[in-house]
Amino acid sequence: MTLSARELLAKKLRELRAERDWSQEDLAAASGLHRTYIGTIERSEQSITIDNIQKLADAFEVTISELFQE
Repeated sequence: MTLSARELLAKKLRELRAERDWSQEDLAAASGLHRTYIGTIERSEQSITIDNIQKLADAFEVTISELFQE
């Protein structure tokens, strides 16, 4: 089954947080985004702007393209 871009991003965010033992609050603090917004992204409930994708990539010190790789 092929995942949508939204689902790929959600999966990768959960994986990266788990690798770093970060909570959603930790990611929110590192990215400057709100914790509840992070939750909606991780549940694939909401679209996300490229600016916010960049904030997440910067928080994890990865490229934007890495956020969409399985």
